[in-house]
Amino acid sequence: MADRTELLEAALDCLAEGVGLTDHDGSVVLWNRAAENITGFSSGEIAGHSVREMLDSLVVGGAQDWIRQTDAANASGRGSLVRVHHKVGHEVPVMARVLVLRDGLGAQIGSGVVFHPTESIDALPHGELGEDSSIGESQTELEDRLAGMHEDFLNSEIALGVLWVTVDQARGLRRTHGARACEAMLEKVRRTLATGLKPSEEIGRWGDDEFLVLSHERNAPMLAGHAQTLAGLARTTEFRWWGDRVSLTVSIGAAQAEHGEPLGGLLERAQNAMLKSVHAGGNHITAAQGRPVCLPS
Repeated sequence: MADRTELLEAALDCLAEGVGLTDHDGSVVLWNRAAENITGFSSGEIAGHSVREMLDSLVVGGAQDWIRQTDAANASGRGSLVRVHHKVGHEVPVMARVLVLRDGLGAQIGSGVVFHPTESIDALPHGELGEDSSIGESQTELEDRLAGMHEDFLNSEIALGVLWVTVDQARGLRRTHGARACEAMLEKVRRTLATGLKPSEEIGRWGDDEFLVLSHERNAPMLAGHAQTLAGLARTTEFRWWGDRVSLTVSIGAAQAEHGEPLGGLLERAQNAMLKSVHAGGNHITAAQGRPVCLPS
């Protein structure tokens, strides 16, 4: 019969995430198959090395600042976006975090590091995609652009803001008039919102009925003001389908990137703010961690 160690190793080798485990002294004792694939370094090459020294050589730019930011006492659930040196020379973007491992009495017995490749679209919060959705590829392209902008923010402090936009009438229109009508309406809203964007900004679909706007507004109040401008543009959009006229409004969640915050955390705050706007009755702007602001009708 397999012992517990063999079972643990077999289970970890089934994961898509790279996982490294250390003993109480900080030496790597387990390096699963996904970690080997992500980094190019085999378990035999990593085992026995100090995890801090190992991470400092693997993470582009060194891992000391990243480790301090993601210590278990302060780590967010999703970790931080970092780039890892692959053995053959290229760099691999991953969401990474450090964990403290404790026994049943709460005493620390080791630690772990988890690498989640950012190519997986499920690594970050997204809008819902229907089974027949055709926007998956464009959403992936937007995710790649967002990851690059977030990295620029972390490395160069170039401001980054996210507006999570949902069209209040989308689900009802999809239900009453069908998918073709809803897609035509959403494309009209996208074009309208695009006219209000600044040259460095981007907009793209983020789920069947939602959009994401990537902005370089310098602070949260400016981002919220920009969201109000876009919401006003949306209200000027009139959609007609076979003689039926639909007045449109949007609900927006605005989140400004913060130092030490992983990309997943930024998107989660924007999504939660958008949902607050929806629950407040629609046609609202909510700044992340702020109160909904009712727009004039």
